[in-house]
Amino acid sequence: MSGGAAHLPKGLHLLADFHGVDAERLLDPLAIETVLREAARAAGATPVGGHFHPFGPGQGVTGVLLLQESHISIHTWPEHGFAAVDVFMCGAARPERAVAVIKAALQPASVTRQEALRHTIPHNS
Repeated sequence: MSGGAAHLPKGLHLLADFHGVDAERLLDPLAIETVLREAARAAGATPVGGHFHPFGPGQGVTGVLLLQESHISIHTWPEHGFAAVDVFMCGAARPERAVAVIKAALQPASVTRQEALRHTIPHNS
């Protein structure tokens, strides 16, 4: 960084557990990737890469979408109607918007959400 004191990253980290999701919404890695890319756009984030892995017929998907602002990841368990989502974004991106898009797509019966602020701490070199 140029000029003055450098700063550590600052952002918001959201963890969302989606319960009571229809199993069909949790099986298709391409559909899940599409939802996460839509979520990133809605949050004002910029995707730079991703990987989504299906575990076989009737089984879940694990995936991560890398962002300039950090990441969105998901792990699904269709047999339990459950998805665990992790959204961390720095800068002006709005991770709560990403969670809202994912919630609208998955249509869970309930959501449990946790958040952690990643604070900026001045660091003098």
